[in-house]
Amino acid sequence: MKLVVRLLLLLLAVCPVCRGAASSPSKFVLAEKEDALLKKLFTGYQRWVRPIQRANDTVRVRFGLKISQLVDVEWIDYKLRWSPDEYGGITSIRVPSENIWLPDIVLYENADGRFEGSLMTKAIVKHNGAITWTPPASYKSACTMDVTFFPFDRQNCSMKFGSWTYDGNMVDLVLMDNHVDRKDFFDNGEWEILSATGARGNRKDGLYSYPFITYSFILKRLPLFYTLFLIIPCLGLSFLTVLVFYLPSDEGEKLSLSTSVLVSLTVFLLVIEEIIPSSSKVIPLIGEYLLFIMIFVTLSIIVTVFVINVHHRSSATYHPMSPWVRSLFLQKLPRLLCMRGHTDRYHYPELAPESPELKPRSGSRRGGWKTSSGACGQAASDGKEEEAWATMLEKAIYSVRYISRHIRKEHFIREVVQDWKFVAQVLDRIFLWAFLTVSILGTILIFTPALQMFLKIPPPTATEEPPLHQ
Repeated sequence: MKLVVRLLLLLLAVCPVCRGAASSPSKFVLAEKEDALLKKLFTGYQRWVRPIQRANDTVRVRFGLKISQLVDVEWIDYKLRWSPDEYGGITSIRVPSENIWLPDIVLYENADGRFEGSLMTKAIVKHNGAITWTPPASYKSACTMDVTFFPFDRQNCSMKFGSWTYDGNMVDLVLMDNHVDRKDFFDNGEWEILSATGARGNRKDGLYSYPFITYSFILKRLPLFYTLFLIIPCLGLSFLTVLVFYLPSDEGEKLSLSTSVLVSLTVFLLVIEEIIPSSSKVIPLIGEYLLFIMIFVTLSIIVTVFVINVHHRSSATYHPMSPWVRSLFLQKLPRLLCMRGHTDRYHYPELAPESPELKPRSGSRRGGWKTSSGACGQAASDGKEEEAWATMLEKAIYSVRYISRHIRKEHFIREVVQDWKFVAQVLDRIFLWAFLTVSILGTILIFTPALQMFLKIPPPTATEEPPLHQ
């Protein structure tokens, strides 16, 4: 086993030597030709001088962009030309980009302070002087964001490239393609690129014009994350506010629920403030909805306090019920709200102010007492006894009247309390339907424009100019 391993190692060590020895002599000649070519081209070459033959010549730079971190730049350097026949058929060479003239094309709206934004990789030089330089670059550009419809927003971000020192007479920019190459682009989890187009423009400054190329990117935010973790919880909290009016007023949970919802919405507002960029020009869609719900909850707390106050009213608290309140809230509104009618089942006929008093009948008996002289003593004793019974009966009747008045008074107070409680139930039902309607309509009116904008196809944004021909 050890012998086999040694043989393999020996073969691996010998193979490069064998491969190098097996190379044909023509390749050595080609390498020498390339070395001689480089010496000839760069003898006396000044990379700080613009590659032109006459002072009024213009260097045309073809510029293209890929989202896969590559920038395509092409131009012609007449000083780097040769005849392939003189150098063994060499048609192109790779040279360090530090050794040749490079157009000073920078990103104007730069956000990180690195205006070159690229790695100095080698450039491909062809025999006709055409240079292709494809440096990997990472650009950070400033972009004004419109967060009106956040999280269903679309952003139009542009990147403007141009020469920093040369005007259009010295270096001209030619757009390679009107569309950005996205073949090697990896999808992002938050943004989707709807379109990426380029356009050439000119900036006039007196007698000089400065060409530039602008790439416009229309980005659409993917709202799934924000919908699941922000919008749906806010919708749930808004409908929890409606359910406050379905709780009975006897319980003390109405205000507790409203206050808890208000605190939760405040927390959501703080979270959204950290996510979206700060701007005083527009209010984000989700911010408008949260403010709407917070005002909604605040009004529900005020209304709940009023309903609880109505619920605990009675004549003992000096709140007698007016006839119009009794007619409106006990008879008319319950039928409109599909509630069980509150019948006036506690109405009793008024008591007579006084019942007829019992009085001893003295007419016939006193006449009989006068005609029968023998029974005077017995009649007198019977009269006293009847008078005593009459007095006792009057006292009993007075006591019954007192007890009856007291019971009726308590019954009246209790029924007044029940009437106010029913009025509170009617108010709860009114505000339940009112707040439910406002919540649904407010949600639809706020989110409908955002959804329409999110679903429509964007129009082309860049005004494209035909590329200049060399």
